[in-house]
Parts: sequence; C-alpha cells; structure tokens
Amino acid sequence: MNHTNAIRNMSLSLLLAAAVFAAPAYAHVSVSINVGPPAPQYEVVPTIAPGYVWAPGYWGWSGDRHVWVGGRAIVQRQGYRWEPDRWEQRDRRYFRTAGHWARDNGNHGNRDHGHDNGRHGNGGRHGD
Repeated sequence: MNHTNAIRNMSLSLLLAAAVFAAPAYAHVSVSINVGPPAPQYEVVPTIAPGYVWAPGYWGWSGDRHVWVGGRAIVQRQGYRWEPDRWEQRDRRYFRTAGHWARDNGNHGNRDHGHDNGRHGNGGRHGD
C-alpha cells in the first residue's frame, strides 16, 4: 500500500469513528437481536458543567456481540429531556432504541433521565 492510500484509509477511519460517536445523539436507530444485553456496567458520573446533562452508558451491538458505550456529558436542549438508550424484550427478541431528546412536558413522573442523579449506568433499570 502506498503512502497516499494509507493516509486516505486513516482519514476515512477517523471520519467513521467520529460519526459513530456522534450518531447516538442525533440518530434514532433500532436494533433487533436474539441475545439479551448484560447488566449495565458501573460508571462514575462526573460533575456536570452547567448547560450539560449526563447521557448514561449502554450496551450497543457490534454485529456479533454487545459492546459497552460509556456515558458522556451532552449539551442540554431547552424544553427537552434525554431519553437514554434502552433494550426491550418482546417475545424472544431484544430491541434497542437509541438515546434521543424528547419534549419535556413535565409528565415523566420521577424518572430522572438525562440528569446527574448520582447513579451509575442507567440506574440499574435496564430496559426502562
């Protein structure tokens, strides 16, 4: 492989990696598989700067296995709350819904999604 191809491949890889990390905040993706996710991993929630909220980590799917995607601080959207990634079991299949912003109409009870609530992962409420 010549030097030009190596640089092009490296640039393409970096662009793809950046898209993968940005996608959870912007894309609404649903995955359906036969293998349930493991229990959430423990995460230490850092101090969140004003104007940001915590998006908890979750188990993603790499095509052949579950992979942990660590939580992150994301910029708050006024009038919205962060709905974390979640897996739901229906019949014998597991469906993943990507995290996304939902209008905050004030009717979400005591669910504290998208806020630094001192819990780890998604608060142990897998599939919530």
